[in-house]
Amino acid sequence: MTEHGAHVAGSLPILAVLGCAIGYLCLARRARRRNPARGWSRWRTAGFVAGLVLLGTALAPPVASFAHADFRGHMVQHLLVGMYAPLGLVLGAPVTLVLRTLPAGGGRRVTAVLHSRPARVVAHPVVALLLSTGSLVALYFTPLYDAAMASAAGHQLLDAHFLLSGCLFAYVIAGPDPAPGRPGVRARLVYLGCAVAVHAVVAQLMYGGFWVDVRAPIAEVRGGAEIMYYGGDIAELLLAAALVATWRPVPRTGAGHGPAVTRYARRSW
Repeated sequence: MTEHGAHVAGSLPILAVLGCAIGYLCLARRARRRNPARGWSRWRTAGFVAGLVLLGTALAPPVASFAHADFRGHMVQHLLVGMYAPLGLVLGAPVTLVLRTLPAGGGRRVTAVLHSRPARVVAHPVVALLLSTGSLVALYFTPLYDAAMASAAGHQLLDAHFLLSGCLFAYVIAGPDPAPGRPGVRARLVYLGCAVAVHAVVAQLMYGGFWVDVRAPIAEVRGGAEIMYYGGDIAELLLAAALVATWRPVPRTGAGHGPAVTRYARRSW
């Protein structure tokens, strides 16, 4: 690939991020105009834009250049693309925004897709956990990482996997968008705890050099493991905070059935 072609290819992700930002802001403006009383939460807009900023930062120099040259840079990019950016994007509730701006027929079609069996399977917490966290085992303990990083296309596919699987897991755990079949808060905290444990074990094995299959200097691998360990913990704590912040106990009194009982209800943003 020529230098000009490489420059154009490197600019495409940034252009895509800008396009997503413009599209989201246009939809938010349309939602406010269609229903001024209900409007659209500025916190959701801020969350989505923050997610795009983190994503753009990860895909542009100097982070992108660092990721190509150093395993520690790869891990920084991995955390930004696969954990931090997805949290902001998911908290922006893009599906809800689309539903508020579509005509009734389009909204029913989107809702039908969300309720479909394939969507329920993909959005199951076990599937989301395997795709986002379980894939790390295959990536770093097999030749897959080196194969993916050997070409620009492989690196881009790896980034796409991190982003999509990260968004899926954040959506399943703490997304404000509708998710038919989503388990309760306690169950989701258990799945999040499993993700924390897997991240910790993978990072510790990498730091100790056990079974890791990454062609990089030992100092880089250990540095990347430390970044995964501490950076992953912070991201997962933020995800847990997002889950708790979007739910609150609401008293509900059963008619003729004694004292009030407590249920969890989603807090409106």
